[in-house]
Amino acid sequence: MEEFLNNHWLDIVTTVLGLVYIYLEYKASISLWFVGIIMPALDIWLYWSHGLYGDAGMAVYYTLAAIYGYLVWTFGRKRGQSEGEALPITHFKKRLILPTTLVFFILWYATYWVLVTFTNSTVPVLDAFTNALSFVGMWALARKYIEQWAFWLVVDAVAAYMYVDKDIPFKAALYALYVVIAVMGYFKWQKMMKK
Repeated sequence: MEEFLNNHWLDIVTTVLGLVYIYLEYKASISLWFVGIIMPALDIWLYWSHGLYGDAGMAVYYTLAAIYGYLVWTFGRKRGQSEGEALPITHFKKRLILPTTLVFFILWYATYWVLVTFTNSTVPVLDAFTNALSFVGMWALARKYIEQWAFWLVVDAVAAYMYVDKDIPFKAALYALYVVIAVMGYFKWQKMMKK
C-alpha cells in the first residue's frame, strides 16, 4: 500500500483538486479559477513524468488560462451587460464557429507535429487532440459559453481512456466522472442561464 501511495500520491492530490474544481465549475463559482491555477501547476509534473508531454504543456496553458478566466469573470463584460453585473452564461455565437474550428485544427496539427518531432510520445494523436480541444474549451469557459460543456465531454472521454492506458488510475476515474458532470453541468448552466 505504501508503495502504491508513493507511486500515485501526485495523481491522488490532483484528482482531489479536480473534484473541487469541477464542483465549482458546475456551480459557476469564480473560485474555480483559484483551484484552476494550483491543479494544473501540479499536473505539469504528473503528466511529464508519465510521458504525456502534450498534456504537460497544456497544463502550463491551463494555469495561464485560469488567470485569464478569473480576470474575465471579474472584469469582463458581454454586449448588453450592465456595469457591476456578473458575467452572464450565454450561447456560443454562430460567427465564432468557423474561426474556432480552424483554431482547433491548427492547434491539433501543431501539437501533433511537436509531439512526434520532439518527444517520444506514444499517443501523439490523442494527446494533441485533447490539448487542442481543451484550448478551445478553456476559452469558452472563460467567456461563460454554455457549449463549453460539450467540448469538455469529448475531451474528458478521450482523456479518461488515455490515462487508463498510461497507468494514471485516479486521473482516469476523475475524467470518467467529468464526462457525467459535463452532461449535468450543461443542464445546470441552462437553468442558470434562464434566470
